[in-house]
Amino acid sequence: MICPKCGFAQPEGHGECLRCGVIFAKVRERDYEPPLLEAPLPEIEAGPARRGPMGNLAWLKERILAVDPEESGPFVAGRALVYLVLVVWGARLMTHPISSNYVGESFLHLINLPFHEAGHIIFAPFGRFLQVLGGTLGQWLVPFIVLCAFLVKGNPFGGVVGLWWLGESFLDIAPYMDDARAGRLMLLGGVTGSEVADYHDWEVILTKLGWMRYDHFIARLSFGTGVALMLVSFAWGGYLLWRQFQYLRHK
Repeated sequence: MICPKCGFAQPEGHGECLRCGVIFAKVRERDYEPPLLEAPLPEIEAGPARRGPMGNLAWLKERILAVDPEESGPFVAGRALVYLVLVVWGARLMTHPISSNYVGESFLHLINLPFHEAGHIIFAPFGRFLQVLGGTLGQWLVPFIVLCAFLVKGNPFGGVVGLWWLGESFLDIAPYMDDARAGRLMLLGGVTGSEVADYHDWEVILTKLGWMRYDHFIARLSFGTGVALMLVSFAWGGYLLWRQFQYLRHK
């Protein structure tokens, strides 16, 4: 079977293309011309503003679900191993309570920390409140940028890792939020929030907003968001690997 959109040759019996993910039942002959068999001209991709809403959705679906038919078995097996590590590691992070600060004791906390501190610097020109909040925003923005970069480059499995990291960052910040009133967590500099005034980010943020009594709820909201993002990354990565193994099985 030849995909009418991208021209990829694949075994019969599939409802969608193994390369670009287009659903054959929805493809009309007048929408796509069959690709030339010899020396096809490169297709010029329309910009987002010219594709329209449906075109943007199709473009996004292709970026999210595409698999590379040229990838070898060992390469796919390596990805499967990475996926397994993310699932097991993520399950351990998700199943420990916020109060244990288990995620904060992971070495990934040390990776998140420079981006957290850089966020304070980046958002400093926008006032004291955003400077303090910028630490959390910086910690979230970096994995989100990684996720988007992989999708733009057409590497959805890299996007899975970026989404997992984003979820982990939401888990990582939850104990900090939860500690806003108590001020017991050891912070950068070897002091706690109760020892130094105006030093604990989330004590400052929630005090300015008048939301201090909601610190535990906000922490649970962040933790729940992280869990949801991780579960989506598990489903996304598992589906990509299933499609890739289906292709290898019929190769």
